Amino acid sequence: MIEVEGVVKRFGDLEVLHGVTLRVERGEIVSLVGASGAGKSTLLQIIGTLMQPDEGRVAIDGLSPRGLADSELAAFRNRRIGF
Repeated sequence: MIEVEGVVKRFGDLEVLHGVTLRVERGEIVSLVGASGAGKSTLLQIIGTLMQPDEGRVAIDGLSPRGLADSELAAFRNRRIGF
């Protein structure tokens, strides 16, 4: 399960994600659509643990990757996300 709660991401003065909340159940298929520059890739990078949100919470299978060391984060990605 993927849980995203209140995620905010800024690049300088530009706020790309404004408090995004999302829940995806195991086995559920979801499509993320929107205009160019809407923040789709940024959200996917945050969910994939390649980027940290400025605010909010992300959990994969009930576990939060925030604060993990680089080696722990790589292992988390390998076990929980698949890349």
